Amino acid sequence: MNATPNPNSSSGHRDGVWTGDRIRALGAVTDLPTAARIFGLGRSLAYDLARTDEFPAPVIRAGTRYRVPVAGILTALSLPPGGDLTPSATRSVDHHDGIRTPAVDDHVEQGEP
Repeated sequence: MNATPNPNSSSGHRDGVWTGDRIRALGAVTDLPTAARIFGLGRSLAYDLARTDEFPAPVIRAGTRYRVPVAGILTALSLPPGGDLTPSATRSVDHHDGIRTPAVDDHVEQGEP
């Protein structure tokens, strides 16, 4: 069986080379051990650097877990972001003309104040 390699797994990619495209394929955020591998850091050192705010990219602490924005990794490596890191998103809520509240709109259509 040929399985697609998971970029978040510890083996990730056979040759272990982190390209810009491979980093972007992680999505919007990744876990600290994956980010550490990208920078060539060991797990323990990565957690020490994250705790002391010295990790080479911005780190978000979510409860007891650390998350690293992929955009921050790309910036730290001087790589262009390469577009939307969340390709499944089709529209932003900034498009107010696409938002419709039926209850409010129905009253207007019926001529109610």
